[in-house]
Amino acid sequence: MSAPATLKRAADRIERQTPAHRDRAVDGLRALALLAVPTGHWLLGGFTLDAEGGLHNASPLSSFGALAPASWVLQMLGIFFLVGGYASVLSYHRRKGSAGEWLKGRIARLGRPVLGVTAVWALAAPVLYAAGVPEATLRTGATLVIQPLWFVGVYVVVTALTPYCVRAARRLGGWAAAPLLASVAAVDFLRYGPLADSVPSWLAVVNILPGWLFAYQLGVSWGEGRIGRRGAWLLLAGGTLLFAALLAVFHYPASMVGVPGEARTNSHPPSLLVLALASAQSGAAMLLRGRLARLLARPALWAPVVVINLCAMTILCWHQTAMLAAAVPGSFAGPLAGLTTAPDSLGWIAARVAWMPVFAVLLVGIARYARRFEEPWSRATAVRRTLAGVLAACFAVFALGLA
Repeated sequence: MSAPATLKRAADRIERQTPAHRDRAVDGLRALALLAVPTGHWLLGGFTLDAEGGLHNASPLSSFGALAPASWVLQMLGIFFLVGGYASVLSYHRRKGSAGEWLKGRIARLGRPVLGVTAVWALAAPVLYAAGVPEATLRTGATLVIQPLWFVGVYVVVTALTPYCVRAARRLGGWAAAPLLASVAAVDFLRYGPLADSVPSWLAVVNILPGWLFAYQLGVSWGEGRIGRRGAWLLLAGGTLLFAALLAVFHYPASMVGVPGEARTNSHPPSLLVLALASAQSGAAMLLRGRLARLLARPALWAPVVVINLCAMTILCWHQTAMLAAAVPGSFAGPLAGLTTAPDSLGWIAARVAWMPVFAVLLVGIARYARRFEEPWSRATAVRRTLAGVLAACFAVFALGLA
């Protein structure tokens, strides 16, 4: 049987197994947000080689500020939290046990893949070092692997707040997210306003919870049916206007991701610009929901969405490893355009785009084995679970530069 015929049969099988009540638009939005994560990291992250052959992180944004608008498209965590809130509230209402049991199940689904990738890296790092991989490369790799995992911790916290988000949505509808926006605006004013010199740097940490809870709360209100088309248009227009004003009038950094050497960053912790973008993206997603659902009624388009959603945590946890699987061996060959050369030319950008299919193939290969970490660890003994936790902790200590 030919490959196209095999793929068609697989798509038809997935179509038959899809429940009629499945919200294809929400799954499609989640898949889109998921794919934006590796795409952004692969495109906007690069390496340089030191004299000993060690890899160090670099970014084309340092040389090409004009690439900043690409980060507006690729920064889709607002959409991820939006659909997360929407899906969580539906799951919360369908739960058969207590809220605590529901939350425990959600945390387990998120935690298993994180423990898996960090434990594997904890075991692999000494082997790679013994094989001649420089310590600088290992530290760079560890930083990249752990970098996306902050999201999981934040997502666990906002998920734990789901019952309170539901209450807020029922009282205030879509306006339940407004106090979160106001909180971030107030902190930004203190950080960047006339009192900035007297404000302690740790104040920025206050923005982490309200900054990422904002889109999640919108998703909960959406799932509760409290945001209609009028509210969606308000989110789109208001978010767009605020985004433009913050850039043009208040001179926020244009990039949605951190740029090496820049004093200010929008994402860590989230600034008001992140919330403005999340608002605009959320409004657009709500308005396009019907059209997207009709589009995904086609089996050929729906099948990849299902596969991506089934491998969501695997994609999140292992996509940096896929890039490193090409870059680390490549570092032994010397400078390779788009892989181990400095990201400071247009040629590098073209070469990096050419490398991205290689990263994707490597990720698919890794996912064939890493996907098992998303499944329940029914055969894992208490000793193995404990060992995985200890290995993960050791890797985190190494990745954070504490050892």
